[in-house]
Amino acid sequence: MELAKAQLDIGTMVGDWEAADRFWSEAVGLTYEKFEKLGGGVRQHRFGSAGSVIKVNHSRAPLTRDETVHRRLRLARPGCAEPVLLRDPEGVEVELVPPGHDGIAGLEVVNATADAVEAERFWVQGLGGTVVGPGRIRVGDSLVRLVAEAGLRRPSSRTAAGLRYLTVQVLDVDAAYARFVGLGFIGEIAPVSLGTTARISFVRDPDGGYVELSQRAEFTGRPIPPGDPGIVVP
Repeated sequence: MELAKAQLDIGTMVGDWEAADRFWSEAVGLTYEKFEKLGGGVRQHRFGSAGSVIKVNHSRAPLTRDETVHRRLRLARPGCAEPVLLRDPEGVEVELVPPGHDGIAGLEVVNATADAVEAERFWVQGLGGTVVGPGRIRVGDSLVRLVAEAGLRRPSSRTAAGLRYLTVQVLDVDAAYARFVGLGFIGEIAPVSLGTTARISFVRDPDGGYVELSQRAEFTGRPIPPGDPGIVVP
């Protein structure tokens, strides 16, 4: 599959925006880029990190707690002399590492899996990633590490608190979605257009993790087909 951008993006849900802002801008040291209104009382605040976007989705409504497959986010940060483990206000583990440490140029997300073979098939056959080590797949410039975990429970909510989903920027979201479904993976939300900005869909990995497939006009140079202005996809 041809990517429209070489970096994965990360989607989190938070209830306390001020605390989240301090964490990502001060503790982690990321640059705030912009926000987008997603509707339904959710605003998406976007921080840049070596080409990836950390999407901090702030909900005005109280957030529930739910299972997640994501165990840690590892970010390469200039000026970081040695690995440092932090936790964001929702309890997400964020490890800062020197650029190049453990092969991380931008980011690595650590995912728990109950079936490493199927999880690897999702990222390699589905997305075109490359295996670079045991349980480790490179997708563009980003890394996904698969860690076996017995008794893993599947997530049931994409909008609960914490690290909830990964985003992959593709050239053709309709073709990408059809590819995943054709390989036997679960399609969560079929492609929908969000104004003239993006056309997105969601699929589930074999452990129930949420992965957004996104076709953004700014990356593809292609116009977005008209969408339903009433659609809300936080």
